[in-house]
Amino acid sequence: MPTYSVIFNPGGVTVRADPGSYPYGEYGKPGSLLDIALAHGVDIGHACGGTGVCGTCHVIVQEGMENLSEADDDECDRVEAIPGSTLNSRLACQAVVKGDVTVTIPGD
Repeated sequence: MPTYSVIFNPGGVTVRADPGSYPYGEYGKPGSLLDIALAHGVDIGHACGGTGVCGTCHVIVQEGMENLSEADDDECDRVEAIPGSTLNSRLACQAVVKGDVTVTIPGD
């Protein structure tokens, strides 16, 4: 099974995600950006524990949107309410990685 390159900015932290190892932890959907980030020491806020209701794990997809699971209506509604969201915004806890992706974690 192939591994995927997930790049988290700022910082350019590159993680090799192995779908055969999903889930890595207990936060978000198995294989989500949040699951991968936390398992590899990349800090992404997640006030609701990865259930998709708070929006603190908001990320902006720079490349590879097609390599993420499709956002459902609840996620889209939540993202629209986040200040600074864009058309490429996703909740890291809901976006399951299926290929190479580059994201920016807004903030600080």
